[in-house]
Amino acid sequence: MEPLNALRFAVSDRINDAEVGLKHVPLSLLGEFQKDVTEFLRGASRDIDPAEVLVSMEDGSLALVATGLMAATTLWADLTRLETQDALSRIDPKRAAVIERWQSSSRQNPHRVYRVADLDERLNWLISHETSFRKVEDPWVAIEKYVHGRIVDWGGKVRVNVHLEMDDGTVLKISATQDLLAREELNRLYRPALLHIAAEENLLTGMIRNPRLLSFESHQPVYEEAEFDEMVRRGTAAWSGVSDATAWLEDLRNGGA
Repeated sequence: MEPLNALRFAVSDRINDAEVGLKHVPLSLLGEFQKDVTEFLRGASRDIDPAEVLVSMEDGSLALVATGLMAATTLWADLTRLETQDALSRIDPKRAAVIERWQSSSRQNPHRVYRVADLDERLNWLISHETSFRKVEDPWVAIEKYVHGRIVDWGGKVRVNVHLEMDDGTVLKISATQDLLAREELNRLYRPALLHIAAEENLLTGMIRNPRLLSFESHQPVYEEAEFDEMVRRGTAAWSGVSDATAWLEDLRNGGA
C-alpha cells in the first residue's frame, strides 16, 4: 500500500454502562491508548518521530487521528500484512506487541474494540475478543548478502548506523562501527551504494533482521558501447547462415530429422 499522510486510531468500550468517548473515558485507558498509539507509529525501526506527528481527537469513541505519516514506509507495509492471521510474525515486533496487548485487553473486556483505519477506510482493521492475530515461529538463518540503495544517513556516537534507502522506498537501518566509517575515504552520503552485510533472513518471508555492515563495495555500472557492438557483431556472424531461426530451432529439437 502506498504511504498516506493520516491514520485514525480508535477504541470503543462500555464503562459503568456508558459508552467511552471524549466526555467519558477512564484516565488509565486514555494513558494506555496514547502510549500504545505512539509505540505502534514509531515501531522498532523508528522511521517516524512521534514529536513530528500531529494528533487530533474526534467525537464518538475515543479516537486519535495522527497526521504527518508520509515517511512511514514500514508502517503502511505492516498494515497491509495484517490481512493474514499470522501477521504478528511478519510485522515490526513493536507493532506486533501492541496488537497482542489489544487482543488480550479485548478478551478481558468483551465490549472493548480497537480500530486502525485510514481516513478513506480503504484500510480498516478491528481488534476485538474475536480476532486471533498470532505469531508463527519462522526459521531464521544467518546470511551474508549485498544490498543496493542510496545512503541517506550515517554515523552516531553510541549507536553507529547506516541508513540505506532501498529501491522500493523502504529504509534499511544497518549497524556499523565507528572504525569502519572512519576508514571510508569516499563521501557516500546521498549517493548510490552497494553494501556487503551480515544479517538473519526468514526462510519463509524473505525478511531480514539485525543487518550489520561488513564493507562498502565498489559499484560503478558502466555501459561499454564498444563491447556491446562487438557482441552484436559476433552474434550476427554466427547466425548469418541461418535464414529461418524458428525452423532451425525446430530441426535441432527433432534431432536434425
